[in-house]
Amino acid sequence: MADSYKTMLHKINTFIFDVDGVLTNGGIYITPEGELTRKMNVKDGFALKSALVAGFNICIITGGTNNGVKIRLENLGIKDVHLGAHDKIEIFEKFITSKQIDPGHVIYMGDDIPDLQVMQKVGLPCCPQDACPEIKSISKYVSHKKGGEGAVRDIIEQVLKVQGKWMVNFEAQNN
Repeated sequence: MADSYKTMLHKINTFIFDVDGVLTNGGIYITPEGELTRKMNVKDGFALKSALVAGFNICIITGGTNNGVKIRLENLGIKDVHLGAHDKIEIFEKFITSKQIDPGHVIYMGDDIPDLQVMQKVGLPCCPQDACPEIKSISKYVSHKKGGEGAVRDIIEQVLKVQGKWMVNFEAQNN
């Protein structure tokens, strides 16, 4: 894939992510009690927190309803976590309107058909390496990492490095 997406990294101020297949590998663990659990990557969490500390807007829009996911993301400092999102475009539009965000300055990382509509509205649609073909075909960047295995960190780190914000506030994160 061409590196033309790199020219867009300078103007990004907002990250929006799906959960299943992006922040997780898409797998669901089912306990004997019927509880559904997921695994997230700690390195993705570090990148999310780094972006927040650097002043970026972060929003999570997922069809999933696992409250543990919400707790994990809120513990990282993410305030805009939308579970059970059946109409992702409506949530997206309310979010960017309320924060006065130019959609051209947004990265949305999704992996499957429910993400398609929102991805068509943002400046830099991207996806993990293992996204479905329809999502890959509209993505301006396809990470070399799979969902739940560092794809989120990959794109956040690229943006923060290009903007000179990677590791700048590391001390603030650890105080």
